[in-house]
Amino acid sequence: MLINNNLIKDLQKTLSAENVLSTMEERYAYAQDATNSRQIKNLPDAVVFVENTEQVQKIVKLANKYKTPIICRGAGTNVVGSCRTVHGGIVLNFSKMNKILELSRENMTATVQPGVIVGDLQKEAEKIGLFYPPDPSNLKVSTIGGSIAQASGGAKTFKYGTTKDYILDLKVVTATGEILRTGSSTIKNATGYNLNSLFVGSEGTLGIVVEATMKLIPQPESKKVLMAYFDTVEDSVHAVNSIIEQRIYPATIDFMDKNAIQTVEKFYPAGLLCDKEAALVIEIDGFETTMNYQQNIIVSVLENCKASAIQYSTNEEEYERIWTARRSSMGACAKMKPNVTTDDVIVPRKNLAALVKGINDICKKYDLTVCMVGHVGDGSVHPQIPIDYRDEEEYRRFKLAKSEIYDLTAKLDGILSGEHGIGAEKREYIHKVINGVALDYMRQIKKTFDPNNILNPYKIF
Repeated sequence: MLINNNLIKDLQKTLSAENVLSTMEERYAYAQDATNSRQIKNLPDAVVFVENTEQVQKIVKLANKYKTPIICRGAGTNVVGSCRTVHGGIVLNFSKMNKILELSRENMTATVQPGVIVGDLQKEAEKIGLFYPPDPSNLKVSTIGGSIAQASGGAKTFKYGTTKDYILDLKVVTATGEILRTGSSTIKNATGYNLNSLFVGSEGTLGIVVEATMKLIPQPESKKVLMAYFDTVEDSVHAVNSIIEQRIYPATIDFMDKNAIQTVEKFYPAGLLCDKEAALVIEIDGFETTMNYQQNIIVSVLENCKASAIQYSTNEEEYERIWTARRSSMGACAKMKPNVTTDDVIVPRKNLAALVKGINDICKKYDLTVCMVGHVGDGSVHPQIPIDYRDEEEYRRFKLAKSEIYDLTAKLDGILSGEHGIGAEKREYIHKVINGVALDYMRQIKKTFDPNNILNPYKIF
């Protein structure tokens, strides 16, 4: 308690008192993230709101002095327990470091602080004719810092890639309080090791990102979304490959199964066809003159692949309605039971049908409801399972099902996370897909960057 009190006093000296939260109620609010864990075992010792890089450096030095963890937090929307304060510590909140520092039309880059909202960056880039493609489902609240920490993707990954493909340079505060630059503002960089790739997806375990420079691309002139329905899941998955074979590259090919369609329509009525077994959400973009050409080819392919119905957006309102429905799947599932879990297993696309069928079979075996959505263009599936954590038997069945889903994913040459990360929730399973030699090197890297183990300890592995 004495150490804790001294830590609070030092934090209050370092920052203004209003930027340090220390009451039990305040700390409780920051002990959890969107993971939906069963219980909160430990509260953070303090929650601090930093406003600049120098303050971050001072906090790091205090953390080393008191040998206490630092857990970086953006919007807290991650679903793998990355922000969970398993061993107490200082929650570093970046909501006040939320400035877009520069948007360069000439360089086609953006330099931002970690608290910038992804959706806000997209809107500002579009004002000058540029485009930042990564779009996690919660892009209206999720932050750039969180996206970097979790290597976030989103629906447009299929065509445009994930966060890691847009990071040019990071300004990082190391575990010893030094400033590290990981890259440059140039589009190409073959000078030394690619440290950007090391930090993207590291979940705050190697350093604290305080500034990021990202690549932007030209904004597509036009876009349209189609929603195709199928009477079998297999037909919908077959259609994905058939579209690609026609050399048409949609921005998005997303998937919803029958449970997801029905659950979403109850939650957000959007005119979805609830009697269908599966649906594909397909977005095309590009020059206005190519839109009809792309649509006609895709519709022809869908009809040949036994699509039983096809809906189109004809204006911005219809476009937004379809996408809002798709992005509502997690919230819709949360209406079914007190808790909902989600995952992001990913396999090579050739194994996608086997993964979807296998997950359904596993959930039936353990008497669990599952609503399946995902970015099937890149092989990513999000099984969303509503459960009641107070039901010990149901929770036991869920844990067994989760382990079997990971076994199936490994068997199909997949990995445990395509865009959510590992955090605390999946760390006990990572050995299923990462061999021991690779894990040993990861641990050595962690020890090199964070010798006192203060940066989000005991996450990932």
